[in-house]
Amino acid sequence: MTATGDRAPEVGVGASYKSATERDVGSVGLPAQQRELRAQGRRTLRRLLDAALRVFARRGYHAARVDDIVRSARTSHGTFYLYFANKEDLLRALAVDCASQLTELADDIGPIGSDAAGRAELRRFLGRFLDTYRHYGPVIRAWMEDQVGDRHVDRLGVKAFTAIGDRLALRMREASVRLPGGEAAAVGALMALLERFSYGVASGRISAGDSTRLDTLTTIVHRGFFGAPVEVDPA
Repeated sequence: MTATGDRAPEVGVGASYKSATERDVGSVGLPAQQRELRAQGRRTLRRLLDAALRVFARRGYHAARVDDIVRSARTSHGTFYLYFANKEDLLRALAVDCASQLTELADDIGPIGSDAAGRAELRRFLGRFLDTYRHYGPVIRAWMEDQVGDRHVDRLGVKAFTAIGDRLALRMREASVRLPGGEAAAVGALMALLERFSYGVASGRISAGDSTRLDTLTTIVHRGFFGAPVEVDPA
């Protein structure tokens, strides 16, 4: 039985996630794939996806239970199973959304030179990357720890991160940056830096304010990977 006000989802949801109110949900679970989701169904689905992210962040994916998710979403088990076959099905839906967001982000990285304009573009990209990781951190960590259990979805994650790395490599080449260890090593180091820094922010281990964190990361990446000059204090 569904919770009060919830109805069976009926196909076609909108594009991938930006926020709960800005865009429709980009993916659904197996039980909902053959139905059209109307406005109320999309809101219920969004509640379940957002609740899962909260629960996964708090308890970890393996320790999280469907019980925890429906309680956080303030809905019923019956409603959950109208949209998802199980917890793994829900994670797959979140992974598809996350991969879509990261791929769009890769496509949107503009030229990054060593000048002020390049720094501004880099800061914009890093801000969006941090925001995406803050929202989808539990999904990204599930990818990193090989918890998704679906080869197709795993490939989506690899492809999305590779797209970002490839675009950043292109921007490095355009900036004529000298990379002592070679491009592949530089991109690998940069992607590892971005993932670990983002995890530190999302987990609260890096506790500086948002602007300070973003400025610090931007300065490190701009100088270390895009040839920005080190400013010398005249004093």
